[in-house]
Amino acid sequence: MSKQWIFVGLIVVGVAAGATIMTQVGREVTPVAVGATAPDFRAIDLATGDSVWLRERYRGKVTLVNIWATWCVPCRAEMPSMNRLYGDLHPHGFDIAAVSVDEGSPEDVRAFGRELHLTFDLLQDRSTAIQRTYQTTGVPESFLLDKNGVIVKRVIGAHDWSSPANRALVTRLLDEPAS
Repeated sequence: MSKQWIFVGLIVVGVAAGATIMTQVGREVTPVAVGATAPDFRAIDLATGDSVWLRERYRGKVTLVNIWATWCVPCRAEMPSMNRLYGDLHPHGFDIAAVSVDEGSPEDVRAFGRELHLTFDLLQDRSTAIQRTYQTTGVPESFLLDKNGVIVKRVIGAHDWSSPANRALVTRLLDEPAS
């Protein structure tokens, strides 16, 4: 009978330990979703070669974080609409942080930008850590952030960022005060 109680005790202790561990791990994994604060990340600014942090660089701005790659056909398709939106609304405080997850040369990413005449910030994360941080499913994947760094829209796949609906959304966000 005592062996049975020892076995039951070990099971209870194991369940309690597992619950404690899951509670701790659960706190560390916060969903990257609409309404959540965008996770901070570090990437290389391909125009300057400097390492930049999202919160530092884009603080107080409406920002589109676009995670993409040069080999991605849908990424290439959506870039011109991003560039149009950026060209029209950047003077009012809108920014784009286009983070390439290409593991190759930064020059390849810069050449892609020149080919498409992109004028917004091209960043590179050769480690691809941003994909884990933002819990992406692939490329392209985009996150529109308000001035407080809160995600207001998440889009998986190519998207027409210069559509009237997106222009209206970004303009509304630009008009809202930061807290």
